[in-house]
Amino acid sequence: MGVILGIHTYNHDNISDEDTQQLMESIRDYRVDAIGSWHRDSIVLVCGERRLLADECYSPMPYLDDDSGIVITADVILDNREELFERLGIARERSSTVSDCELIIRAYQRWGYDCPRYLYGDFAFMIWDQREQTLFGARDLVGTRTLYFHHDAGRFAFASTMKPLHMMKGVTKRVRESWLAEFITIPLVLDCVDTQGTVYQDIEQLPPSHRLLVKNGRVTLSKYGSVEPEQKLKLKSNAEYEEAFRDVFSQAVRARLRTNQPIGATLSGGLDSGSVVSIASRELASANKPLHTYSYIPPQDFIPWTKRTRLPDERPFIKETVRNAGNIADHYLDFDGKSSLSEMNEWLDIMEMPYKFIENSFWFKGIKEFAADQGVALMLMGAGGNYSISWGDATDYYVHLLKRFRMLKFGQELKQYSQNMGVGRKWMLKFIGEKAFARRAAGSPGPVNDEYQFINPAFARSTNVYERLKPYEVGVGGFSLTMMNERQKFYENAAVVGMQGTVATKLSLRYGVIERDPTNDPRVIRFCLSLPLDQFVQNGMDRALVRRSMNGLLADAVRLNQRSRGVQGSDWVHRILPQWHSFAAEIDELCSSGLVSQYLNIDRVRSAFAKVNQQPRAELATDPDMKIVIRSLVLYRFLKRLA
Repeated sequence: MGVILGIHTYNHDNISDEDTQQLMESIRDYRVDAIGSWHRDSIVLVCGERRLLADECYSPMPYLDDDSGIVITADVILDNREELFERLGIARERSSTVSDCELIIRAYQRWGYDCPRYLYGDFAFMIWDQREQTLFGARDLVGTRTLYFHHDAGRFAFASTMKPLHMMKGVTKRVRESWLAEFITIPLVLDCVDTQGTVYQDIEQLPPSHRLLVKNGRVTLSKYGSVEPEQKLKLKSNAEYEEAFRDVFSQAVRARLRTNQPIGATLSGGLDSGSVVSIASRELASANKPLHTYSYIPPQDFIPWTKRTRLPDERPFIKETVRNAGNIADHYLDFDGKSSLSEMNEWLDIMEMPYKFIENSFWFKGIKEFAADQGVALMLMGAGGNYSISWGDATDYYVHLLKRFRMLKFGQELKQYSQNMGVGRKWMLKFIGEKAFARRAAGSPGPVNDEYQFINPAFARSTNVYERLKPYEVGVGGFSLTMMNERQKFYENAAVVGMQGTVATKLSLRYGVIERDPTNDPRVIRFCLSLPLDQFVQNGMDRALVRRSMNGLLADAVRLNQRSRGVQGSDWVHRILPQWHSFAAEIDELCSSGLVSQYLNIDRVRSAFAKVNQQPRAELATDPDMKIVIRSLVLYRFLKRLA
């Protein structure tokens, strides 16, 4: 894995050695183990590799297949190698010496432009076919690795990050106003719904599950696949569903342990990361290799302000997972002295654009820094689990039953759920009834909710942002999702699906720690999407599939816990209180500078800060006005850099 980049000029214009050297120099600050290049007249390919395996398992990249004249540069780790060996007729005795980039070339030779459909793993690659004089590439189904590009009348250039492209003559840092308008307007932690555009007018990106072809100076993008299952799965019993789930999920975890270097995992007190860790630790024990876990905890001086069932400090549940799984070296990190404010400039360097995951930013980065110092090269995650393995909100399911007048099952489920949660049935019935009949019909969003809006009205009109966002479920005008279409809408939105991969790619290049998420494996997602709804909620149990399936693997204190949940990031405002004076001064500077006034409603930002400044306190962590202020600051600092 690592970073890839290249340039192809049209009309056979030669690329100079100086340009090639400049490309290679642009990635020397990234955490890579080897840098290579391949150069012929009008094409240059470069790769900076982060090697997770022994050197003998690699073919130096860019890799040239002498027989076909095909050259590849790839940021890749494949998870279905055994399947590919069989499909491509590669002898088992050669399996240990065939690299992932060789497998992609073989797949390209067999299936042509359809080859990405047969690849599972994390990848972004570009292939130069010398005979066809074409450049072909693809990004994996869920966008785990990034691929940016720039093209004009004379050339096509691509890179894993935007920095190398910005170093090229003629590539400016002009902002794409439509992107910026969506970033400001969408209240969710989502940059925009434009899957191809970036914040820069001169740079585009390849969306997840898409392929790209450059031929005769023309650039074509097309979608090659999706995570939608071909058919629904119908088994005879819960036990069969549970066994099938364990098979597909365990396979996804095992595939992500492919390294000869130390392995880590982020671990909270919940089901997703706990399930990943519980399987991985046992797999690694058989190889006499420990699993290092990293858990974020609040600082010692933080006083919890959330309600009793929402836990800022998840250590009691985390330690249950650690004790039950065994073979774990656990670490608890409070990142004392770090905050969303102190890390903001470095995050802007890493992301190359504004970002919204501000509340958790200090520990996202802090865990990678700490793990890198310990020599960890691969980090297991469970971040994709909410819509795959642990999907299944009980109240949404009960709304579904109530609306379909399945009263017998509704009554049975409500009774069991009330007992599990320790709440009265009458209260639950009232709550679910209000939830059911207050919902609008799908596809009929309401008026814009002004609570989170701080875009300059004139800028909103000039970019037509509200009209463009109408077809999307992004919180502008509320939500009209139901249990029947919630996951479909989620996985259809490539912008949402690819967010995790964008952050993961850029963090890996900074710190050399590669994220691998079994809950985001397309085969796991397809399996979960193929199941009946009652596999996810049953007998008064939400997220029922993973809870049942992990029996005997995940500690019961975690597996059966329905009453408590972690609230990571609830201390983010607490952490910036010592810096409040300088924070306030910078917000005043922001409002007075004029730099952001064409984009932001400065009066709204002023009033938001006036409110939170009355009594700065930790409880502002979820306050809409505080979010408006901190997001305005991210945007201000980003635009200052461009100015």
